[in-house]
Amino acid sequence: MENIKNLFKKNIRQYAMLIALVFIMLLFQILTHGILLVPMNVTNLILQNAYVFILAIGMTLCILTGGNIDLSVGSVVAFIGALCGNFIITMNLPLGLSLVFAILIGMIIGIWQGFWIAYIRIPAFIVTLAGQLLFRGLTLFMLKGLTLGPFPEAFQRISSGFVPDILGAPKGALNGTAMIVGVLLTAAYIFSQIRRRAAHRRNGFEVAPLAAFIAQIVLVSAAILLITIWLAQYKGLPVIFIIIGILILAYSFFTMNTVPGRYLYAMGGNEKAAQLSGINTNKVLFLAYVNMGVLAAVAGMAFTSRLNAASPQSGGNFELDAIAACFIGGASAYGGVGTIIGAIIGALVMGVLNNGMSILGMGSDVQMIVKGLVLLLAVAFDVLSKKKAR
Repeated sequence: MENIKNLFKKNIRQYAMLIALVFIMLLFQILTHGILLVPMNVTNLILQNAYVFILAIGMTLCILTGGNIDLSVGSVVAFIGALCGNFIITMNLPLGLSLVFAILIGMIIGIWQGFWIAYIRIPAFIVTLAGQLLFRGLTLFMLKGLTLGPFPEAFQRISSGFVPDILGAPKGALNGTAMIVGVLLTAAYIFSQIRRRAAHRRNGFEVAPLAAFIAQIVLVSAAILLITIWLAQYKGLPVIFIIIGILILAYSFFTMNTVPGRYLYAMGGNEKAAQLSGINTNKVLFLAYVNMGVLAAVAGMAFTSRLNAASPQSGGNFELDAIAACFIGGASAYGGVGTIIGAIIGALVMGVLNNGMSILGMGSDVQMIVKGLVLLLAVAFDVLSKKKAR
């Protein structure tokens, strides 16, 4: 029991918001009389918050470098949407080519902002605030203040399409593709955790008590299967869900299991020490913002696809949603602390709060007040925990 308590204390930041998410879901499940976790609403929850998940992944990398943020991502989302509208609708370019152009332009935006932040050393706040104004202005100029749409069905499938059922299950039955993917993901998770634990023991690292390890395996496996069952009961796996899943796995592996990923944590922990150890911190910071530009482009395509229109009003406050998701999910305001999974949990907390309060008929004013308080409490928790550690 003492070992489990010590484990929780060492990982309190990691577990606190997960416990809070479960509590919030149970609370709204009761208050909405079971509507929150209806399969159709669970699918809608994923579709509605897809852009937050994508932006939060990129924002996490920026924050890791030292608490840096990107205030331009909402405007970049709108700008990329306007570009897609012009490429696909106005210029009739092939869909694949249009998407490649959009991602390349997102990369160029990241290079532009990353250069000023990393090599000229203008504060990220100033550079991205300028970017927010610049790309919002370009969006208004391109669209002339009007909405451009509709998009072809193939483009709409990015956010509204579903993976076909490979088993051909009859209508009303569980989607076979979703169930197979759920079982495979569960098996892969269990195998990876057992392998990781064995490697830690082999190298003499401290590992969690067996009881805690088994409990973690059971809880996470149950969560994976539960989510896939919910999705299988509606229409199966959304295409955007697969995209987000690939991004989560890829970026989690990058940050936790690669040398360049660990550079982000080293720089955020102490930039001077990182420089003295041979890390090119300018390059690390530059690439974090290049990556943010690319993911903002992906989020822009996903959101425009769901909206089925390129609008000059798109992306409003998206940067705040992404930043809040990262901090709520355990990223430190000082940098060097945070995980991709934590950012996703933070985004889910925001999404469940939005969705639950909307079902209850609460106005946008109340929703903003609640989200603001949640963000403040999350950052206060970070600051107080750091003071206690000293």
